[in-house]
Amino acid sequence: MLVSKTKRALTAIAGVALVLSATSAAADYALNLTPGVTPISHEAHTLHMLIMEVCAVIGLIVFGAMFISIIKHRKSRGVKPAQFHESTAVEIVWTIVPFLILVGMAIPATKALVAMEDTSDADLSIKVTGYQWRWGYDYVDDGVSFISTLATPKEEIYNQQPKGENYLLEVDHPLVVPVNKKVRLLITSNDVIHAWWVPKLGMKKDAIPGYINQMWFKIEKEGTYRGQCAELCGKDHGFMPIVVVAKNEADYQQWVADQKGVATADKEAAQRDWSKAELMARGEKVFTGTCAACHQASGEGIPGTFPALKGGAIATGPKADHLALVMHGKPGTAMASFAGQLSDTDLAAVVTYERNSWGNDTGDLVQPSEVKAAR
Repeated sequence: MLVSKTKRALTAIAGVALVLSATSAAADYALNLTPGVTPISHEAHTLHMLIMEVCAVIGLIVFGAMFISIIKHRKSRGVKPAQFHESTAVEIVWTIVPFLILVGMAIPATKALVAMEDTSDADLSIKVTGYQWRWGYDYVDDGVSFISTLATPKEEIYNQQPKGENYLLEVDHPLVVPVNKKVRLLITSNDVIHAWWVPKLGMKKDAIPGYINQMWFKIEKEGTYRGQCAELCGKDHGFMPIVVVAKNEADYQQWVADQKGVATADKEAAQRDWSKAELMARGEKVFTGTCAACHQASGEGIPGTFPALKGGAIATGPKADHLALVMHGKPGTAMASFAGQLSDTDLAAVVTYERNSWGNDTGDLVQPSEVKAAR
């Protein structure tokens, strides 16, 4: 008997230890809605908790009454069922009470929905464009533009090295915004339907070709917030992350100044002739971030879906045709137009890289001035 009780006690202790260790290991795992870092996310969380509590109370009353009736008035106790039918008072009560409950929940819910759609009086406007498979950001008021692309190393994706902390949730150029400022996003798409979603901001909007959706947020705390495209948008849907970095006003203004400096440097760089080594180095970087998803890092493409560049007619044919295809795309196919996504220098570099890699060795160079003329 004593041995049996001791075994049960040790089993219970082991069970508690296992639960505690699992809880520690899954400290970031949560079942509830995240409170977020914006007023809208706070309002949504408060509304969620309120309605959940109302539902819990209703469930407790209904099931409590049901189980009490079943237990206290069961047949084995000799209780005889009462015989009655319509009751006007009961009909009125169970109609009016649920109606008042629904109205009580609808009022704060409506206020939250109206607030979510109110993009007026924004301090900053940013146009967000979805591409297969990256995001483009244009700061309407500051004249800053860039493309944000997945930065997770290919070695992690193909299990050649351990996954990083932010696997598939890191980009080369994050969206940077100031804290405590109302930021309006003008969201659209260049190809198919995408969806811009960052959970801690409490908002999500579809990016639809030919249409502009609007949303807003005001981040209250400095930090980095990560999200993803939330609409199935093609082969690399899972490789289209969103990273938002919230900075204080001074740091944000410094970032804007830095970005304008980069843009000025790019314009100056586009006015000179580049060496083959410079074009190849930059072209490889552009190809890896922009083209390798379809044409593969080896340039072999995907048979029947994406044509091979290695030894292919595109990369070994006329240089002008190759540049025109990259710039303007090919209607009716997955080949998108990159004229609006890449700078003159990047376009020149990536075409040069494709024409001189994987054994193509055409020897052709494309200078930024040629891309400018082709525009």
